[in-house]
Amino acid sequence: MNTLRYKSFKNFNPATLIFIISGVFLIKNSEVQIIPITKLYKQKIYNHPITQSLFKSAKSAKSAKSARPNPLTPLGNPPLYLYQFFSLKLSMIKYSFFLLVVLLFSCKEMETPSNENTYFPPLIGTTWESLSPSSLGWNENELEGLYDLLESGNTRGFIVLKDGKIAIEKYFGTQLIGNQPFNQNSIWYWASAGKTLTAALTGIAQQEGFINIQSPSSTYLGTAWTAATTSQENAITVWHQLTMTTGLDDGVNNRDNTSPESLRYLAAPGTRWAYHNAPYTLLEQVISNASNRNFTDYFNDKIASKIGMAGTWQKIDFNNVYFSNTRSMARFGLLILRKGKWQNQEILSDKAFFEQMVSTSQSINPAYGYLWWLNGKSPFMIPTLQSQFNGILIPNAPSDMIIAAGRDGQFVCVVPSQNLVLIRMGLDTDDSLVSFIYLNQIWTALNQILK
Repeated sequence: MNTLRYKSFKNFNPATLIFIISGVFLIKNSEVQIIPITKLYKQKIYNHPITQSLFKSAKSAKSAKSARPNPLTPLGNPPLYLYQFFSLKLSMIKYSFFLLVVLLFSCKEMETPSNENTYFPPLIGTTWESLSPSSLGWNENELEGLYDLLESGNTRGFIVLKDGKIAIEKYFGTQLIGNQPFNQNSIWYWASAGKTLTAALTGIAQQEGFINIQSPSSTYLGTAWTAATTSQENAITVWHQLTMTTGLDDGVNNRDNTSPESLRYLAAPGTRWAYHNAPYTLLEQVISNASNRNFTDYFNDKIASKIGMAGTWQKIDFNNVYFSNTRSMARFGLLILRKGKWQNQEILSDKAFFEQMVSTSQSINPAYGYLWWLNGKSPFMIPTLQSQFNGILIPNAPSDMIIAAGRDGQFVCVVPSQNLVLIRMGLDTDDSLVSFIYLNQIWTALNQILK
């Protein structure tokens, strides 16, 4: 895996620094300096509306003093980008009580489509009903533009479900091993998108009485699972592991290292948000120890077999990575769309846990739930930086969208308001780190179809 390192710059305002996969736009004194980036991004990202908005914002604030320089730590596996948006100041509009009530109830209905409208594919076999985009009133003339974007971005598998049925399904490139064409049966890795599988399984373990997410993690991991003192360690709960707020130091040499000596106390749990793989990875042991089951077996029994997923967990260094075909990823997205229910069977029946999982979990990073990224929440934080930024993650996507996101652009996007699931598997556009800007480009193209 490629790891990028950025040197610190003097006298810059962090709000004017944009990370875009393999390059950096640095705005200083109203001038734009491009630090090595591919020709593709010099052309496309520079002209992207988000980038142009930031340029305008930077120019308007050119008289402001630069912030004290902050050395930037090496970037890890999570997707990294940084951009700002103008906040829209809406004028006050007086609505009648009647209209307000109508709007509130209309929004509520839109956010919770009826289960009767949702199709579920059989657990066994390849049968999956489909809908043509034209039957949905979508603009099929714009499909080729979307496909061009996906193919040029090293996409392997792409699916859009509408009401549970396949509306768009397209495959590109070659398989993970060998030169055979990628197809609906080809296996690919979820990377950090698989964190959401663990989140769901944690909820199931709680509903079965094996764990309580408010209990100290040491209840299930034993003592001395960190290098912290006993009192510091006992303050860390399973909830902190789910929300990336353990307070353990993510500035160690290897953020994936789950050894106690690499899990050092930095701040009180719940007071600091940091995207730290190691504490998350230990949730596997929490579930396994509490349930007295092998993690993989427990997952297959409680989730995979219940919804027809075909995949496997593989140990890669300290990480446990899930591999599956694209349709299996879509099945999980459909389960989340239906709030943990598959047809008439409650898979994740702890509704309180589910709502907490897909809602803002803490005030430090409102765009993060229980290992899910949340669109439409501001401000947001990103991995490795301890700053909050105004704006939302994917401005051209629905505000109620929740996202499972992994390295190289593995995405499970769930949109309750549209009863829609979007799946993308593949490499990133330049074989480097994942970019939410690319996902925003996908939604820009998809919006032309959905009109």
